[in-house]
Amino acid sequence: MEESIVLGITALMGFYMAWNIGANDVANSMADAVGSKSITIKKAIIAAGICEFAGAVLVGSHVTNTVRKGIVDPQVLAHLPGMAPHEGAAIFIIGMAGALLAASIWLNVSSWAGLPVSTTHSIVGAVAGFGIIAAGFGAVSWVTMGKIVSSWFISPIVGGIMGFLIFNFISKTILGSARPIHAAKKITPFIVFCLAFIVTLGTIYKGLKHVIHNISWLTDNNTILIAFGISLSAAIFSKFYLRRALAAHSEKSIAQQLEQVEKTFMPLVVISSCSVAFAHGSNDVANAVGPLSAVVNILQTGTLSMKVGVPFWIMVLGGIGIVVGLATYGYRVMATVGTDITEITPSRGVAADIATTFTVLSCSRLGLPISTTHTLVGAIIGIGLARGTSGIDRNVTKRIFGAWLITVPAAALVSMLFFITGRALLLHTIMGLF
Repeated sequence: MEESIVLGITALMGFYMAWNIGANDVANSMADAVGSKSITIKKAIIAAGICEFAGAVLVGSHVTNTVRKGIVDPQVLAHLPGMAPHEGAAIFIIGMAGALLAASIWLNVSSWAGLPVSTTHSIVGAVAGFGIIAAGFGAVSWVTMGKIVSSWFISPIVGGIMGFLIFNFISKTILGSARPIHAAKKITPFIVFCLAFIVTLGTIYKGLKHVIHNISWLTDNNTILIAFGISLSAAIFSKFYLRRALAAHSEKSIAQQLEQVEKTFMPLVVISSCSVAFAHGSNDVANAVGPLSAVVNILQTGTLSMKVGVPFWIMVLGGIGIVVGLATYGYRVMATVGTDITEITPSRGVAADIATTFTVLSCSRLGLPISTTHTLVGAIIGIGLARGTSGIDRNVTKRIFGAWLITVPAAALVSMLFFITGRALLLHTIMGLF
């Protein structure tokens, strides 16, 4: 009976964490599509919900690290001197539950304030906090923590530079042309090719990375060929489509031509945003289901493992939580990222998504630490800077950067408090379960 209560409470915490991931992280993926008015909030929630749930449940990893990103080794807790039998397992359950609740609360506060923060950084900070209290500073992998901290700078800088360059290219070759319609017919198929190529690679390498090893023919060379074929087909289709769609607008005023050109970018920003949501669901659902799966495994086996299986019901729980969080509370972060940092148009949204997907994919393949949230925000800031410093709201960006800097320590401190309280009140009760 007591075991069922512990499992039920932890499952609620996992669902709450997934809810907050949906409210904060997932809102990022659709923010530029909504902010550019390429899609309504209602349709964005439906599209992102389907993509996130499919990514989380169908191709999410069914084996996860018990502690996200390997920030604390469970075996360190299991072999602390002076430990009573099963005390390490009980401490780990309390710590994981407290870390989930601490990270969730920080994400909830950030979402309430409309601030996009990294859910991975939140859970990593929370886990590090309980690890320090439970086993000392030596229990934390500070090399791993250093890589995570470096991503605070790598992600937005690289994303910002890419966003700046890509939007500058679109602006100079199409939007700034004396004949925007004519320029769009020539240049947009090339942009479609690049977007389709990067999105395909991103979907395979990020969205399908947990199942790709089971597909023997999906080698790197074949993946490139598939991406090239899809991209070439998309570019050819777009060439004929644009020729037909824009034919009647070539003699209109510059303002009217630009309006039509922006409309042609709308489907692109929606498609690219959906691909980001799919890849996100397959990867970041682990921030919620990892700690929960660890608790389930300990309750079943009584032992601590670095990697554990994820039961299907937990994957579904995480997927549902993400969708519900996006639907009920995602509008706050969508407003900040999609409208408050800088004005987003469909062409700017496409530039941001290409920059984000390319940066995340490239850095991941090179083994560099990266945050999708930080990269997307950096790309949007870069697009704003392409119009000059007046193109971004510096007060909003200061608030976002401030939230990034305190995410890890804030989650760690709250987690420490929960762990100290939980250990004092629940340690012997949980030890009695084994």
